[in-house]
Amino acid sequence: MQCEMCGDTIRGTPKLVRVEGAELQVCSKCEKYGTEVQQKRRPQSASARPVPGPARTSPAAHAGATAYRKRDLFDYMDGEIVEDYAVRIRKAREEKGLSQKDLAMQMKEKEHLIRKIENAELIPEDDVRRKIEKALGIRLVESTADSEEKRKENKLVPTLGDVTIIRKVKK
Repeated sequence: MQCEMCGDTIRGTPKLVRVEGAELQVCSKCEKYGTEVQQKRRPQSASARPVPGPARTSPAAHAGATAYRKRDLFDYMDGEIVEDYAVRIRKAREEKGLSQKDLAMQMKEKEHLIRKIENAELIPEDDVRRKIEKALGIRLVESTADSEEKRKENKLVPTLGDVTIIRKVKK
């Protein structure tokens, strides 16, 4: 076997070493250029494996495994953030007579963060959004029920379901 670093023939067992994020099989001379990584364990031999027995699976175990799923970002959201959040924040801040620095100090956040949010370069995360709402006394989230009502009110174009008439076939 050849050393993956210098190309020399490896005498004895090769060393598994991490160099700049890459794992290499190297000789004893080149192992000083990286940090040694533990060798991956080989699968157990057939004689050392446990004897297969009756599986201990019950319907409750399967139901419990499928009932829980990993939560994602959308599960934690209260609703959708309004499109004009930057304008609302700036207007409310100016009405209260606060500078960006004063608001940041009040919220215990960085002034740079407030500036980016007000310039609509950054959408505030939920914890920051809540702090802004509390400090300025405004709402930045549109709940899903509100957005559905607006869609019903602003119905400009009929959908295909509105136009078609479904007739049942007589048998």
